[in-house]
Amino acid sequence: MPTLRRFLRGLAPMLCAILTLFPGAIQPYLDESILGIAQEQGKLQLELVNFRDFTSDKHRKVDDRPFGGGPGMVLKPEPIFEAVEATERKHGPFQKILLSPRGQRFTQKTARRLAKSERLLFLCGRYEGFDERIREGMDWEEISIGDYIIAGGELAALTVLEAAVRVIPGVLGCDQSAELESFEGEYLDYPQYTRPREYRGMKAPEILFSGDHGEVEKWRHEQARQLTERHRNNS
Repeated sequence: MPTLRRFLRGLAPMLCAILTLFPGAIQPYLDESILGIAQEQGKLQLELVNFRDFTSDKHRKVDDRPFGGGPGMVLKPEPIFEAVEATERKHGPFQKILLSPRGQRFTQKTARRLAKSERLLFLCGRYEGFDERIREGMDWEEISIGDYIIAGGELAALTVLEAAVRVIPGVLGCDQSAELESFEGEYLDYPQYTRPREYRGMKAPEILFSGDHGEVEKWRHEQARQLTERHRNNS
């Protein structure tokens, strides 16, 4: 059965639903570059869900003041529960991702794991956060893209989605591109050069023109090691 599921996953696109109050803000990015290519290849299917459409009052209110007082507004549970449940009734169960400062720090290892998912659902927060019952009442994996605050979860969702989609086999055209880069091993990526050979007095390293592939690989490995030590280990 696992072999059959993997085979079928290879034929069917990953289905990704993004629950957001601002679908128009992220749609253009989804249509371009890697995410656009993945859709054209039939490897990714996207659905944007505005959870404001699942409100029940005439003002389409998705947030309210926090009980007990405090600044800002909190996202109400009803429209989010309704949106998630409607999406899962339509497509089946999703692996649900909540973008949150509480979440585990996102890494390339997480991206590779998520790339194997059949269905991903991202919940993009806004304002001061979520009513805690949203967390309690559904099974979420909480992910953070870093220890800083942005206005909402849309940019975080795009970050996680693109990192996952680009390692789906075939999306990049050359699968080696996703394997030989920063965070795929113990080191950052080595420096890269292209034409012209010299520009404004800056020359590409001579070793790259030697034709000795073994020496080039040794140079790249050493450069990657030094870069990692300089930019990561001493930070």
